[in-house]
Amino acid sequence: MNTAMILAAGLGTRLKELTHDKPKALVEINGKTLLQRTIETLIANGFERIIINVHHFGNQIIEFVNTHTFNAEILISDEQQQLMDTGGGIIQATPLFTDTDAVLIHNVDIISDVNLKKHYQDFIHSGDDAWLLTQDRETARKLLFNTENQLVGWKNKSTEQYKWVHGATENYKEKAFSGMHIFKPTLFADFEKKPVSVIDLYLNLAQRKQIISKEIQTKLWFDLGKIEQIESIGEKLKENEKHKN
Repeated sequence: MNTAMILAAGLGTRLKELTHDKPKALVEINGKTLLQRTIETLIANGFERIIINVHHFGNQIIEFVNTHTFNAEILISDEQQQLMDTGGGIIQATPLFTDTDAVLIHNVDIISDVNLKKHYQDFIHSGDDAWLLTQDRETARKLLFNTENQLVGWKNKSTEQYKWVHGATENYKEKAFSGMHIFKPTLFADFEKKPVSVIDLYLNLAQRKQIISKEIQTKLWFDLGKIEQIESIGEKLKENEKHKN
């Protein structure tokens, strides 16, 4: 069963004027919530089971799911007692990754036209342990890969902080993380269940697993990080819909 997980448990601090009474997942663009947009995108790409982790106003997300009909099995991974961060949330949800060859993770605040179905199927046939979907895009934090596209490190360009898999190296290329990644369903099963960044988990795994950069080609990709972006993203989505029709 094609399986995806939407990371929707964040506190939404970058959108604090909109998330003081609701989760980021239920912020609307053009009258449709980020969560509904993500669910519909995943279903359109052939995903039959969708897991959603919840924390901040988690009951609102549960109610939203229960009062809407989607053509997929929707499961909740409940973090209302403790926020598990991007990696810990995946570890906690691992028991739900059954009867599937791969799991796609999609941040709820990402909107794109990436062909997720093709990447998912290509990953299954690749033999790799995980694909980090990446871009050539300006951002302060970059993932670092060697000439074989294997993860070797991470850097914060603003603070000049580095994290390495096998020690510092000068022979690397920088890529921006897209907020989407695909992995084998048991990849995180041996980690302790605790709050942790998924990037730190991947840096650990890259010591012994194939953690590969797969660059995405897309005309449409947004990360809703600031309130002032909502109007401009909404206009671009309207334009995109016009061109489709």
